[in-house]
Amino acid sequence: MTGKMKAQVFYEPLKMKLEEIDIPKMADDQVLVKVKACGICGSDIAYYYGDSPLETPDGKGPLVLGHEFSAEVVEVGALPTKLGLFKPGDRVVLDPVQYCNACEICKRGYVNLCEKKTVLGVSTNGGFAEYCVSHYTGLHKLPDNVSFEHGALAEPLADAIYALRKAQVALGDFVVVIGPGAIGLMMVQLLKSSGAGKVALIGTRDYRLETGKEMGADVLINTKEKDSPYYTADLKKTIGDLTDGKFADVVMTPTGSVPAMESAFTISGRRARIVFFGLPGANDFIKIPALDTIFWDKTILFSWLAPLTWPTAMQALGNKLVDVAPLITHSMKLADLVQGIADVKSRSGDVLKAVVTI
Repeated sequence: MTGKMKAQVFYEPLKMKLEEIDIPKMADDQVLVKVKACGICGSDIAYYYGDSPLETPDGKGPLVLGHEFSAEVVEVGALPTKLGLFKPGDRVVLDPVQYCNACEICKRGYVNLCEKKTVLGVSTNGGFAEYCVSHYTGLHKLPDNVSFEHGALAEPLADAIYALRKAQVALGDFVVVIGPGAIGLMMVQLLKSSGAGKVALIGTRDYRLETGKEMGADVLINTKEKDSPYYTADLKKTIGDLTDGKFADVVMTPTGSVPAMESAFTISGRRARIVFFGLPGANDFIKIPALDTIFWDKTILFSWLAPLTWPTAMQALGNKLVDVAPLITHSMKLADLVQGIADVKSRSGDVLKAVVTI
């Protein structure tokens, strides 16, 4: 397919333009897709404002951002055609982390850590455009009953599923989720369906906490707004009181706030599992109360990306195990992306998750 397409091209911090560029050419092992919807992620905001470098050779643009997207197959390369994997018209979501499946790391099964990977919207052009090319192994068919807009949240859902696998939640566990963003709220739903006894959701904005209650959170805690009905000035005491002094069995941290991450040690109990998920700054450090953590035999885990969790994410969406509809609070057109990024950063209009429809 040849011709022009509209795309938001990022050049450098605070400089991104809606332009007409060439529709990307497809290699034999690739698939050309027409993008339908693309979510705005916190990392897109970090790239746009210069808080994080891209994974291009020089860390800079020009590049089309966007890595949370759904699409329709337009053309299929020779290899996936021969294998009978995809055809034009297929509804798909894309795993932006496109691993080589050949390096030693991939052969160990650590595909999220592939030495040769490319990442759509981070190291190569992504979803804030009308068309995109992907390696055929990066495509996953979207269930028929899931809209393209909801499918755009498949990537963060797949990430959340990997984090929960790390946590090894047991029946009846008291679990704390710190950070009621879109991924935190997905975690709440997954935890409740995984057998958690009670889920406490901690945040700093009531509108997000109350959405969490709709998602199944049993306890809401606001650590910032003193006029909130959920406010607590002493988080450790509150969690202790809720658990008869046993504290949390599992703590999930879908936040990059270092104080929030460090609080996981304060509120977790004996043999607790702490899963660090959110991304702090490149120069940030987490302080660990070493002796207390050892005495209570805690396990500290880290979760990065979504290795081999995509089929589970598709089932969770198709079976309505996770309802993403309440998470999408803002929808916009491709031309309005820059304003959308600004609104998400400032959390204007009680934004939770913004999706660009294309």
